[in-house]
Parts: sequence; C-alpha cells; structure tokens
Amino acid sequence: MMSTNAKLLRFGALAAVVGIGVYLALPRSEPPPARPAADPDYFAFVPSMIGTRPDGDVRQAAGDKLAVNAELAYLFDYYLAGLGEKPLEAIRVEIGRELDRRLGPAPAAEAKRMLDAYLAYKRALVDVERALPATTDLARGARQRLEAMQRLRRSYFSDAEAEGLFSASDAYDLDALARLEINADKGLSDTQRKERIAALDAKLSPQEREERAAPARVLKLEDDVSKAREQGMGDNEIYRMRAAALSPEAAARLADVDREEADWHRRIASYQAQRQQLAGAGDPASLQKLRDAIFSADEQKRLGAYEQ
Repeated sequence: MMSTNAKLLRFGALAAVVGIGVYLALPRSEPPPARPAADPDYFAFVPSMIGTRPDGDVRQAAGDKLAVNAELAYLFDYYLAGLGEKPLEAIRVEIGRELDRRLGPAPAAEAKRMLDAYLAYKRALVDVERALPATTDLARGARQRLEAMQRLRRSYFSDAEAEGLFSASDAYDLDALARLEINADKGLSDTQRKERIAALDAKLSPQEREERAAPARVLKLEDDVSKAREQGMGDNEIYRMRAAALSPEAAARLADVDREEADWHRRIASYQAQRQQLAGAGDPASLQKLRDAIFSADEQKRLGAYEQ
C-alpha cells in the first residue's frame, strides 16, 4: 500500500494538488500485501505514513540487473513525501535500507545511484522552474514546464532510464495538458469541447478513470462533511458517513487528520495569545522558549504565516 502523498505524486507533475485529508482518504485500488511477521515496522518512519506500506514494486531483472521503471520512482516519492517530518538525509538513508531489503547487492547499488540522480534532478528542477517565462496562459505554462522537465532529465538519466522512470507520469501529464488546451480553446463550441474530452476519456483504462474520479469524489464528500458539521453532526456520525462512502480505514485516517488539525489550531491559538503577552517585553529568547514549549522544530517552520 502506498503513501497517500506519494499516490498523488504518481499522477504527474501537472496534476492538481488537493488537501492532505483528501490524500488520506483516497481508496486503495488494490488490497495491501500480507505483512510477514519479520517485516520491519514501517509505521514508525513518519506519522503521516501510519497505516501505509512503502510504495513501488521494485524488482530485479534478469542477470542481477535493476528493473528501471516507474515503480522505482514511486518508492522514492513515497519516502520523499515525508519531507518536513524528516530531513532529506534521513529519508535518503531509509530509502537505502528499503532497497537493501528488496534487492540483491548489485541492483541495490544501482538503485541507490539512481536515487542520487533523482534527487539531483529534483533539486535542479527548482531552478529550471524559476527560470520559465511568466505567462497567464495556463496550458502554455504547463507545456513549457513539461518540456523543460524532459530536457533536464537528459543531464541526469540515460534515455532508457528516463523512459522507465517517467513515462507513466508523462502520459498522465500529456493527457492533463490536452484537457487544458481543449478547455482553453475559445474556437471550440460546447459540443466540440465535450466530444474532444469524451475522446480522451475513451482512451483511459478503467483504473485510470477511477484514479481521476477519486479526488473529486472525496472532495465532494468532505464538502458534505463540512455542511453536516455545521448542522451539528457529531464525530461518530461523521465517521459512519465517511466509512459508508469510502471505507472504515479511510474514515479512520480522516478522523486522525481532523484531530491533528484541531490540535494544531488549539496550539496556534495558545501560542498567539501568549506571544501577544510577550510582545511588550522585546525578549527574543523568551519568545523562542515559548515556541519550543509548544511546537517541534519542524512545526516552527510553519509559524511565519501566523506571526504577521
């Protein structure tokens, strides 16, 4: 079973990002594999991965070679989704351990080399995206970004490696881009636009159609949940509502998100009230002591938005 964050990442670089609660609620299209008694404890790496197993069906090919395909990228993205909860170096080490668990020495070493290239590519991509020309045309901007990504890969991967790692996400992005361009084409009538979208839909596999529909379905559910809360529905009723629409496991994950969000807002309110009391003292050390008492080091990185 894959990380909820990583599952959205596999949909491609141009996919719309929805909230963390939606990630956690996405239904699984496949049952989780049986967990051997000797399996390591995957639940302890970062809290957001509780209830999941590392994604990516990484395998060896014939001749003790690494099979370079999208599954390798899925494994990397599973752990990289934990950035913010763990530093990058800790994530790199954990990925290495997972590769050692799944692969023989030679393919594991090759996979670690691919990981180094993947991380370097991701870092370089930040600068490439900053250098892209500004445009108000969403479709044009998306195409420029995709083409820049594909050019950049040549500096870090062979053609075969890039094809293996990124062909699945590129296919998703090209489909998303085609839909953007159709919707932006003012020369099309409503009938023509619907026909072209339907033609794209017809090319999707049943699994791809389900993956596209899942985020919208969960967003609609959460909108209904918000309205139900406004009408006084309690936590138990909300759980049953989500469980009926998704699954008991998804409902439990969303309940955890609700509790974490409520706790975060409670601590923010307490922090802001105590910070206001310290405002006249002008003592940075006291303010930092307050932060340390309420928030972890990683959580403190998010405080800027609440200190304006």
